[in-house]
Amino acid sequence: MSLVRRAVPEDAEEVLRLRQVMIDAMGRTPASTDWHAQSLPVLRARLAEADGDFAAFVVDHPERPGALAALVAGTLEYRIGRAGNPHGVVGYVFSVATDPGARRRGYARACMEELLQWFRVRGAGHVMLTASADAEPLYTSLGFTRDADPSMRLYL
Repeated sequence: MSLVRRAVPEDAEEVLRLRQVMIDAMGRTPASTDWHAQSLPVLRARLAEADGDFAAFVVDHPERPGALAALVAGTLEYRIGRAGNPHGVVGYVFSVATDPGARRRGYARACMEELLQWFRVRGAGHVMLTASADAEPLYTSLGFTRDADPSMRLYL
């Protein structure tokens, strides 16, 4: 039996906690958690959608009942098809986090493998993510390569 399971609405607070672990690891100083209260109802609703375009896979923490050890979340998006992806379905991985006390046990890899399978079943032509230097070896071992296309962002 796999340690990995699909996250459910009851996991929402822990999912946000692990997302914050990831956010804090990427920044120079711990970020505010004020947004959690507004995000929680939306996240619970999205976790309840079994057939939607969003999925999160988790591992329960082996030493802390009710806590999660690892999280991987992603979404599907439609783009007009092109060579190599004629159906235009693209997977995006946007949250990969492991509880600091549960690292180096293969939990993030196991969750990523489940998410990648979820993308395959739903017809994604490719999967994109942003990798930290620490996480890049994991993604490379799963077959990800660096993308040469530049990325830009506009905050609204």
